[in-house]
Amino acid sequence: MKTLYLECNMGAAGDMLMAALYELLDDQAGFLRTMNGLGLPGVAVEAQAASTCGIAGTHMAVTVCGEEEESHDEGHSHHAHTHEGPGHSHDHGHGGHHHAALTDIRGHIAALPLPQAVRDRAVSVYDRLAAAEARAHGCPVDQVHFHEVGALDAVADVAGVCYALSLLKPERIVVSPVHVGSGMVRCAHGMVPVPAPATAALLEGVPCCGGEIQGELCTPTGAALLTEFADSFGPMPVLSIQKTGYGVGKKEFGRANCVRAFLGETVESAGPNGEIVELVCNLDDMTPEALAFACARILELGALDVYTLPGQMKKGRPGWVLTALCEPDRESQVAAAILKHTATNGLRARRCVKYFLAPRTERAETRWGSVRVKRAEGLGIVHAKPEYDDVAAVAREHGLSFEAVWKEVLSQL
Repeated sequence: MKTLYLECNMGAAGDMLMAALYELLDDQAGFLRTMNGLGLPGVAVEAQAASTCGIAGTHMAVTVCGEEEESHDEGHSHHAHTHEGPGHSHDHGHGGHHHAALTDIRGHIAALPLPQAVRDRAVSVYDRLAAAEARAHGCPVDQVHFHEVGALDAVADVAGVCYALSLLKPERIVVSPVHVGSGMVRCAHGMVPVPAPATAALLEGVPCCGGEIQGELCTPTGAALLTEFADSFGPMPVLSIQKTGYGVGKKEFGRANCVRAFLGETVESAGPNGEIVELVCNLDDMTPEALAFACARILELGALDVYTLPGQMKKGRPGWVLTALCEPDRESQVAAAILKHTATNGLRARRCVKYFLAPRTERAETRWGSVRVKRAEGLGIVHAKPEYDDVAAVAREHGLSFEAVWKEVLSQL
């Protein structure tokens, strides 16, 4: 599976993400021609050779009327776009405090000469940003405004990342835990803690870390892009790496200041990936109540699964075939549980090879709230299924049918 892994050990900002993805592209000149032909007033995009701690990479300079937006966090931030998200008004000497509403930003994006799917993803990123800022400031989304000049280079950042990903076409995107920085950052309303409230809202449910580095390492735009595109967050999967890209930030630290992007194929085994023990016994002298209790206790005492099937026992008696599955190192423990809680005097044990899809849990956002989704993948196969308890809870709370909620969750996958 073609997989993109984004390593965010020094956070993420729109320009750094675009630069890292740019380094993975085959036609870098074509990408820059497109970015400089977007028609955004006064906006220019330049890929500049850069290095950090001796590592060569690219800094993506996005300028408005020849000026690159500067950071506003007492000099600690490592990126040019400290608050490229909505809700912050910094005057950069481009004509005073002008603001653009979300509808204005959508208008800018709608006019971009990019594929419709790219424009749609860019709008989705800004919808995330606006919702997070509205929550952070306690106001309706339609009252969130973007600083006019800062918004132009941020639109270029967002559009650039969305466009680069459409060219790379990864089948799966995995993102590392995100380093958010620490300390305080200056915004239009004064000094606020890192991560800024909008960034914190965007990163809910995402593994994050802080550290000794002072400053805002992950910007609202960076957080919105990561959460828009990531299929999962965690360590790098087993990957046959084809290309590596380095998106370098402007500030210097004692450690490499970059977003690193790895593009490659996940290495998936076609053979069995483990062993499992199957414990089996025949039962013809237990009541349904006693058998149900026994199955529950066997599960509690270490079995992975327990099930019964009807069977014909000796002397023509109807009965049940009980099967318990467990890990090899729990065989004795589960066998003892079966002997204790059922009427059998013996059981059979078989060791079997097993094939399985690696499970994980994600969340889908519906109009009624968040719902867990169980995913399993491997061997080039992906299964996804909403969590029953969450779907049922949402259906009860909002007076909906189970099927309506279930279909809504599936439409988000």
